[in-house]
Amino acid sequence: MQTFRALAHEPRLLIAPGIVLVATFAIAYLVRSLILRGLRAWVKRTGSRPGHVLCVALSGPTTIWALILSVHLAIQSAPLPPIVTDKYAPRILIALWIASFTLMAMRTAGDLVRAYGSQIPGALPVTTLTTTLAELTALVLGLLLLLSAEDVHVTPILTALGVGGLAVALAMQDTLSNLFAGFYIAVAGQMRLNDYIKLSSGEEGYVSDIGWRSTAIRSLGNNLVIVPNSKLAQTIVTNYHLPVQRMSSSLQVNVPYDADPDQVEGLLVEIATAGAKDIPGLLAEPAPSASLDPGFGESSLGFTLNYQIAEFSQQYGIRHQLRKRILRRLREEGIAVPYPTREIHLDRDRPA
Repeated sequence: MQTFRALAHEPRLLIAPGIVLVATFAIAYLVRSLILRGLRAWVKRTGSRPGHVLCVALSGPTTIWALILSVHLAIQSAPLPPIVTDKYAPRILIALWIASFTLMAMRTAGDLVRAYGSQIPGALPVTTLTTTLAELTALVLGLLLLLSAEDVHVTPILTALGVGGLAVALAMQDTLSNLFAGFYIAVAGQMRLNDYIKLSSGEEGYVSDIGWRSTAIRSLGNNLVIVPNSKLAQTIVTNYHLPVQRMSSSLQVNVPYDADPDQVEGLLVEIATAGAKDIPGLLAEPAPSASLDPGFGESSLGFTLNYQIAEFSQQYGIRHQLRKRILRRLREEGIAVPYPTREIHLDRDRPA
């Protein structure tokens, strides 16, 4: 206490620590700028994605580290009591350093998962849930390191968390149910990002994200449908991208009864085979086929053209193109499109 009073009465004693603080921070900041500039130049020259992630992660914490180093040297050069310079100040600065390092590790873990998670065989798909798990792992490790540095025993804390965790679990049943359901959805691999799915309740679209609480589905109308993970895990889901993204599609063509069925079948297959060369998404293999199905109608013969498409959402544009070509070809061949007809028989011999 007397030391602080002496510093208050003689401010000149703070001149040397102030000079150390400013000089150290200036030098450390200059070194930081040179390192980051060299790292950015190397990333720009090589296009390294890990280098870019590291450069982004270091841009903020390095300034804090330079300030922590400057404050530490200034405190050590100041005429302060040993209990301040040897005990309290180092512990506070170490805690700040661990906190800044933990934040940097969390950001780096999230960026690395987003950048390389999809390239690791057998890894979880890159979603909000997986990036959050990576960041939480870095946070837990940082907290354990901080507690260890502060000589805090972890065992009593874990015991207290275990007892209180039961009450928290009971109070957050819905949240935990969504969390574990989301983790199961991500691990099972039955619904992946960008898969086109349809729920038994009618919602359908592309899986855009799997979060810790809900899954976002982007419909063909470019709208987001938010489904809680627990509901999604319990409903019946049709995945149009599994086991393969390719799928079959068909369209129906009606011709009059006087048309030659072999001729109609041949021209339908010919049109679909030729369309596979210039219609995006229409596949040549497996080869298209036509069948007399549903067959005999009230006023026409019904044919079904079967073909393979590359992806679910392309079926509408492909069907549009095929219908125009079929109509044009039928007109060229002199095959008319039948209209519904009715025959009415009058019995003139029966009294009115």
